[in-house]
Amino acid sequence: MDKRYFSNKLAKWYETNKRQLPWRETSDPYRIWLSEVILQQTRVVQGLPYYLRFVERFADVGKLAAASEQEVLRLWQGLGYYSRARNLHRCAKEVVQNYGSRFPETFSELRKLRGIGDYTAAAIASISFGQPVAVVDGNVYRVLSRVFGLDQDIASPSGKLLFSQLANELIPIDQPAIHNQAVMEFGALHCTPRNPKCDTCIFATECFAATRGLQSSLPVKSKLKRTRNRYFYYAVVRKGSSLLMGQRSEKDIWQGLYDFALIETPKRLGEANIIAAVNSRFDMNIEPEEVTISQLYKHILTHQRIFSRFIVFDAKSSFGVSEGSLKFYSPKKIAALPKPALISRFLDDYNIL
Repeated sequence: MDKRYFSNKLAKWYETNKRQLPWRETSDPYRIWLSEVILQQTRVVQGLPYYLRFVERFADVGKLAAASEQEVLRLWQGLGYYSRARNLHRCAKEVVQNYGSRFPETFSELRKLRGIGDYTAAAIASISFGQPVAVVDGNVYRVLSRVFGLDQDIASPSGKLLFSQLANELIPIDQPAIHNQAVMEFGALHCTPRNPKCDTCIFATECFAATRGLQSSLPVKSKLKRTRNRYFYYAVVRKGSSLLMGQRSEKDIWQGLYDFALIETPKRLGEANIIAAVNSRFDMNIEPEEVTISQLYKHILTHQRIFSRFIVFDAKSSFGVSEGSLKFYSPKKIAALPKPALISRFLDDYNIL
């Protein structure tokens, strides 16, 4: 297939079928960057409200850089992959301190910024600065593998290189922004992972996969690593209306967010063993009638399944906290703290705040 033909057809399709999204109404690199970071591992319908809140609260990169990390994490709460939020904040500081609050205009310079990989650097460079650098994400892999018949493993270094080379050969010098957005949108709306709309496809007669019935076989991707189960038992200790919480500092999920005193076990516990574990943790002698044990919560993360229950009880007069990271917070303070979605779900379900 002629490369210019491919790009022109995509551009025409895009103009007719593209979704009206706020980051498509601007070439401001700050807003393009913000949208791309938010939409990593996140569907548009979920990410859009976060984008709007961030733009409203932090109108430019300087205002984002000046915010506290806790404020950024609180606004990010519920999106998951919190390292993205921390890198977003650090990157904003780098742009302010090292580039005078102006994003660099080249792919290579953008790539040096914290949290900006090849994909995001290419998106900013092409959409904001007209640089002919191709974006390569899951949608692009899928479209190129099916249309051009590429069966290399997209998870392998050689496969990634091959797709990147082809994507950069296809991108037109005169309209890189339209091309990049068009191929991503085509993959998101038309050439979907399951049930692609082949009957109405603009490449129906040229597509390698469609003409051979290989849509479900392409792209080729090696199996993901195994998902593991984790069992979390949270001690929700009350003192009046305040709750005992602490900030997670270990290099694990939810770093920098606030949760309750945690007991993690290698397997699921019965209620008697849950109470025994809590008593051991706090050197107490709580009886079953003194606690409320929540329903089982299941929380899905990449490569992890969290099974959690919350044990709610009142602090006795002799109760003391030996761990420096834990202290009692008022309901108003807890509402403002950045928390994992699992913790927020529990608080909402039990109307504790």
